[in-house]
Amino acid sequence: MAREHMKSWQVGDVTVTRIVELWDFQDDIRMTMPEATEEEVLAMEWLHPHYATPAGRQRMNFQGFVVQASGRVIVVDSCIGAGRQRDFDVFCDLPEGFLEDLESLGITREQVDTVMCTHLHFDHVGWNTYKDPKTGAYKPTFPNARYLFGRKEYDAWQETIRHDGHHSDTHLVECVDPIVAAGMADFIEADHVIAEGIYCEPSHGHTPGHVHVRISSNGEEAVITGDLMHHPMQVAMPHREATFDMDKDAGKRTRTGFVETYRDSGVLVIGAHFFEPTAGHLETGMDGQTWFHGLGL
Repeated sequence: MAREHMKSWQVGDVTVTRIVELWDFQDDIRMTMPEATEEEVLAMEWLHPHYATPAGRQRMNFQGFVVQASGRVIVVDSCIGAGRQRDFDVFCDLPEGFLEDLESLGITREQVDTVMCTHLHFDHVGWNTYKDPKTGAYKPTFPNARYLFGRKEYDAWQETIRHDGHHSDTHLVECVDPIVAAGMADFIEADHVIAEGIYCEPSHGHTPGHVHVRISSNGEEAVITGDLMHHPMQVAMPHREATFDMDKDAGKRTRTGFVETYRDSGVLVIGAHFFEPTAGHLETGMDGQTWFHGLGL
């Protein structure tokens, strides 16, 4: 995390700010799209240099978002968390900084009133809690907030996913269970209204109850994607299988529907894992293909 990587977008009277925990993470494109090739990445000129390397590797961020609206302070996806042990080394023992970045906006953790989790993967719930240095217990990071978990999403993890032998539930033990035990969780439906003009839309597939967040304010529109897509290449190929979708067919339908809905709509699309520029528009090119036009490009 670093304050120089923070960036804000104005959507009517709503301000959305990213807080980055891993900046410019580079990996094989197959990490996201198992059937994609470096040659395909290189052929999409609009991906370069911002979303792909000269060798055809993908560039992405791991980040959360702060939404400020009419006195409300909403954290959408609280990223990975500091000092955690996760399944991949790159996510382990990350430094502190998330709360300091938040404070640079003039926001204390006591002022956050809502934490909205688009889904319950480890990199979207990390700062729900912090580790008490005296007791070692994980406690709610935002003591005055309600934490919003999708009812369908939460139930799936409780009943199946955390016991399926493929997914570790360490992040649930540290970042979700303490919130529920503290009585600070609200279990919501997929069309839940978070605040006036800020609401959820269902986008199941990546996980069983995944949602994304739509913002409508003073005639302007935006959407925070969550993990219905991880990389801008998926805008052009929404029908391709995604590596980390739990229901791959549903994920393809969700991405395709999302692109059809938001293409040429003027709605600002804020990609939860998109590198810089993180926000932009889905546009139809001269060749009829859809591409992601990042702001400032």
